[in-house]
Amino acid sequence: MIAAVCGAVLLYLFLAWLLGVAPRPDEATSDQQKLLADMVKIALGLAAGVGAAVALIVGYRRARVEEAGSHRDDRRLFSSRYQEAAELLGHDKAAVRLAGIYAMSRLADDWSEQRQQCIDVLCAYLRLPYDPPNSDPGEREVRLTVIRLITAHLRPSATRPWRGHDLEFTGTVFDGGDFRDVEFSGGSVDFGGAVFSSGTVSFANAVFSSGTVNFENAVFSGGTTEVGAGTVFSGGPVDFDAPSTSASPSSPAAPSPSSAASPAAKSTSSAQSSPAAPST
Repeated sequence: MIAAVCGAVLLYLFLAWLLGVAPRPDEATSDQQKLLADMVKIALGLAAGVGAAVALIVGYRRARVEEAGSHRDDRRLFSSRYQEAAELLGHDKAAVRLAGIYAMSRLADDWSEQRQQCIDVLCAYLRLPYDPPNSDPGEREVRLTVIRLITAHLRPSATRPWRGHDLEFTGTVFDGGDFRDVEFSGGSVDFGGAVFSSGTVSFANAVFSSGTVNFENAVFSGGTTEVGAGTVFSGGPVDFDAPSTSASPSSPAAPSPSSAASPAAKSTSSAQSSPAAPST
């Protein structure tokens, strides 16, 4: 404010000198006094404009600095949450690991910049060695929770969807899982080498579109895998090359999953297809 007033006074004196007008009103004629009044208005207006421009520049720079600081604080907070969730996932107790699963899922919702990384961690947990008959009693619940959280973010009702991100289930042992009504779109979905060993895994009404789907060398044995008439493969390559199937003693021979995609072993579907494969 003081700088603006000083600037106005200096500008007034400069204009008075430039126009040859006496700067003191008592020494000027009536015409000169009127001119002096106009000069004062001009000087004050210019000073106010300059002051406003300076204030805008200073405010903008301050806002940028505060925004950068806030962004750094957010990254620091997200990194801390990520580390804490990862530590929980490695705990010996299933209940603690379950808390880590939920923590990582919430972080994926909040941290859009690193959402794929959080999803990768959840998928990596499923890829850990797993022997259903001999595993920790609580481990199955932890794994089913991972599947439940992932699929919940892939359904049309998801408020913060994870569609468009990559999902890698290579070599995962599935002894259950509900993939009904999910939409795999815009990213790659890799079930290569996955083992569907027991329990029921349902893909009823699932939609695989606009991405890469891979079931190469997947093993279907000892459980039930539901595909159903509502399952749709469209708009991207679907790979069922060299599948492996094994019939369980209590069920008929499991059909090859290639029958659920196309007559060929490896195909790219450009139009919607709704395969009606029986449960395996």
